[in-house]
Amino acid sequence: MIGTETEVNSVGRYGDAPSVLVASDNISGGRIIESALAAIDARIVDSLPLAGLEDRLDRMVSISAVVVHADIGTPAHQLERIGARLNMMATEGAGRGVLIVPASLIDTAFGAAGHSDVQILCQPGPAEVIAAVAMACTTRTSRLNDVAGLADGRRLVQLSEEIGRIARTLATLAESPPTPSMPERVRFAPPPPMTADVAAAAGAQVRALIRARRTRDQFFRNELFADPAWDMLLDLMAARLEHKRVSVSSLCIAAAVPATTALRWIKSMTDEGLFVRRADNNDGRRIFIELSDEASGAMSAYLDWLKVNPAAMV
Repeated sequence: MIGTETEVNSVGRYGDAPSVLVASDNISGGRIIESALAAIDARIVDSLPLAGLEDRLDRMVSISAVVVHADIGTPAHQLERIGARLNMMATEGAGRGVLIVPASLIDTAFGAAGHSDVQILCQPGPAEVIAAVAMACTTRTSRLNDVAGLADGRRLVQLSEEIGRIARTLATLAESPPTPSMPERVRFAPPPPMTADVAAAAGAQVRALIRARRTRDQFFRNELFADPAWDMLLDLMAARLEHKRVSVSSLCIAAAVPATTALRWIKSMTDEGLFVRRADNNDGRRIFIELSDEASGAMSAYLDWLKVNPAAMV
């Protein structure tokens, strides 16, 4: 272990370096995390197995970030507790979280850790891990007023340099997808109720759009036309018309991009009010994703426009 608890200041840092707690049962995964932290000059407070994480967090006052690497053998109930703990920590402004999971645990992780300051990565490459921990280790917005209140010009200069350094680190990670940014949009009212026949016709129209997009991938590399937000909107609209429910893992597949990218978009679209999280009535730990009424209204308006302008269907 590097340093002691008494050396950590009020924003969970060792001097000028962010402090990070690492938990992993996967040796290679732990090494990737440690390499990522070294790349951004972060200090590892401790590195331990998942079983000891909750007890360790009970003895922490504040920390920059907690990075957890679960593997295929991690029990779902253990991941649920860890995800909930990271979610609570982020909500209280006590630190950010990075949760790395296999594809089989996407739904469990997303259901437990929905806070925007907890990043969920699915089978990421080293560059994605570096980008995630770099973003997690930036000084938390909720603490900026405390830093400014110190009236320490040197600290503000250091803060500026730190943010600039991390920005440069992220700029070099061309293969790491950026955090999506949502533009202003027109507000739409929820769509009126449809008869079964009208809903079936609209559902067939949406499925035709989806088929057209996937057929295009047979002729061009799919990354040339990657648009996860639109692919997910189409999938959720079709599900709404067909009275089906869509899990997080299923929506990641529909996005036709790496799962980590899809998860980032799902969180952003949820934060923007376009997607809505719904708990499974039969299993409160499972989360489904639905279109919000507003997003459904916008999609209905678009489908109506396509009926008048069928040549615009892409």
